[in-house]
Amino acid sequence: MNDEYYMRRALELSLKGNPSPNPYVGAVLVKDGKIISEGYHHRTGMAHAEVEVMRGVDCKGATLYVTLEPCSHWDRTPPCTEAIIAVGIKEVVYGADDPTEKVRGREELKKAGVKVRRGILAADSERINETFFKHARTGLPFVILKSGMTLDAQIATTTGDSKWITSKESRREAHMMRSRYDAILVGVNTVLKDDPRLTSRIPKGRDPLRIVLDGRLRIPLNAKVLKDRNVLVVTTEQHDPRKMKRLLKKANVWVMGKKQVDLKRLMRRLGAGGVTSVLIEGGSRVNYEFAKADLIDKYFLYIAPKLMLGKNMQVFNGDGIKKLDDARKLRITSVKRLGEDMLVEAYTI
Repeated sequence: MNDEYYMRRALELSLKGNPSPNPYVGAVLVKDGKIISEGYHHRTGMAHAEVEVMRGVDCKGATLYVTLEPCSHWDRTPPCTEAIIAVGIKEVVYGADDPTEKVRGREELKKAGVKVRRGILAADSERINETFFKHARTGLPFVILKSGMTLDAQIATTTGDSKWITSKESRREAHMMRSRYDAILVGVNTVLKDDPRLTSRIPKGRDPLRIVLDGRLRIPLNAKVLKDRNVLVVTTEQHDPRKMKRLLKKANVWVMGKKQVDLKRLMRRLGAGGVTSVLIEGGSRVNYEFAKADLIDKYFLYIAPKLMLGKNMQVFNGDGIKKLDDARKLRITSVKRLGEDMLVEAYTI
């Protein structure tokens, strides 16, 4: 057993939680060469991984492996550093430094005589917490575009038929993905066409904030997406004031732009409000506008082994790129099978 073995186990544990906007954190406690306890951060407001792993065991002289630098400040919960020092842990080994300025956990631990080693599988911890890290460093949410398509990059037929392009396995994973992110965003045309609920539908899953881009407030007041007030409609100065008055009884409404929603301004305001991640499930126009504005950090592309055989409805609907050198460049990090489909995960370079 070595440092990487214990840290990989802590990383595995971290993914069992759903703590956003807090980071995913896992921990294992090792004593006399054996793991005596395991823990992870379940949800915001609940005990951090470091505190959970110490419950019910003799921690004196043990080594704590944790994926992220322990916190040293009061927030929704007490500082983890105080708890670590109090139980007599002799050494803390962690993955990534916490990017928030108010955290100085390693200094607090060292002052108390606890040995600290850092940087073990740090890149893995940052990748798992990519939404948290971007928001902490920039104040902006991490933006993910998810789309199901055919092999020839179509998302619907000429008549708009799109149910279902992808397999059951792909759709099941897509719903799990919704519960992992803070917000899900679509355009009003998606609401008018499909009337989606935009919920995770996962047992004990977390429903994201539902965001609808609607420049003229065409959203029906009986739309399923308006089932509760966990919804934000983003419009422009071109909206109907009478419709706005009625809609405000059902949803939060922001005016963001004169004739077109200012997406960059929207992202800044969402980030300032604590939204760390936005999952785009929009139609082809919404996809295009976000890509054109260079706002997309990551892509999840579900590709079904089907062909539309013509100009139907593509993933991106816009003016396109005139020069190949101007094409958006992506870094593919994984390709896997989901039923009959392929899931391509890629990052914007």
